[in-house]
Amino acid sequence: MTAGCWLSTSLLDLAGGSESRRGATLLAGFGLLASVPTALAGAADWAELSGAERRIGAVHALGADTATFLFAGSLVARLRGRHRLGTKLAIAGNFVIAGAGFLGGHLALHRGTARRTSMAERN
Repeated sequence: MTAGCWLSTSLLDLAGGSESRRGATLLAGFGLLASVPTALAGAADWAELSGAERRIGAVHALGADTATFLFAGSLVARLRGRHRLGTKLAIAGNFVIAGAGFLGGHLALHRGTARRTSMAERN
């Protein structure tokens, strides 16, 4: 949900014109709200990793955190009437979250972390 809100923010910025500023601002905010439980779930998953998967997960988390800060800056800029700056920060945030998403997908699909059993299932 987080990445979808943020991608939609930039799509409105680039294609919607000034009429879509309110919608883009709302989507940026909703994406930030959704990032909190997403980060908590990711931290819980990361805590169970080891070795190379743990290192990849740390870089993934760093990228996701960076994107979150860029979108927080975007939201602040928008709320202060600086929509152009907000748009630039959102686009940068989308590039960063795309890279972080690639790493997350790599972990889940190619490194097999999506198929692991949780500690609760092992007990």
